[in-house]
Amino acid sequence: MAVPGSGRPFTLSVISPERKLFEGEAKFVVVPAFDGELGILYGHAPLMALLGSGALRVETTAGTRRFRVSGGFVQIADNEVAVVSERAEEA
Repeated sequence: MAVPGSGRPFTLSVISPERKLFEGEAKFVVVPAFDGELGILYGHAPLMALLGSGALRVETTAGTRRFRVSGGFVQIADNEVAVVSERAEEA
């Protein structure tokens, strides 16, 4: 197993009620949690947190993608991250 934060990619899904906005590999994600920003790297401990409103930043091997999210939750388990938002759009 790699050391947490070693730059290895993990699986990310960004989902809204209308559609799946992103599904693929990410190297780093910053999520606007309800009580502050949450940074996620490979090897992150399992976690569920409520989303607040703000910018979701996704670092991939191809570059940076940004989304606006509001409400919902983020789930992290076994190097798979699911961001399920009540409202989400690509910024």
